[in-house]
Amino acid sequence: MKLTISSASLSIRNSGKSMYAQVVRMLGNGRCEAACVDGSKRLCHIRGTLHKKVWISAGDIILVGLRDYQDDKADVIHKFMPDEARFLKVYGELPKDIRLNEGVVGDLDQDDNSDDYIEFKDGETVSI
Repeated sequence: MKLTISSASLSIRNSGKSMYAQVVRMLGNGRCEAACVDGSKRLCHIRGTLHKKVWISAGDIILVGLRDYQDDKADVIHKFMPDEARFLKVYGELPKDIRLNEGVVGDLDQDDNSDDYIEFKDGETVSI
């Protein structure tokens, strides 16, 4: 299924063999680790049609094709641009709690309560 958004078409998942995911980290050699919307993390392979043509980085929303024979691995089919990812979130295709365009994914920064500070010999502290 495709939606038309300002003269551009947006690919939307329409089968059980594909799933939305957010890139957790790049591993090199055309691979990345992605957190899928079903809650599992998968090792994803960037296919040849995207490799070195579309730059993928941590925090990007991607469409992955699931493998029949390996549940913990997937193939990257498409990378969504930031405005496309926002439209997917508005249309309800992505979970409401997913964080877009921040470079930090999901629960990686759980310890937000910890303050970074420098302690000097005088006993003074300076917040960063």
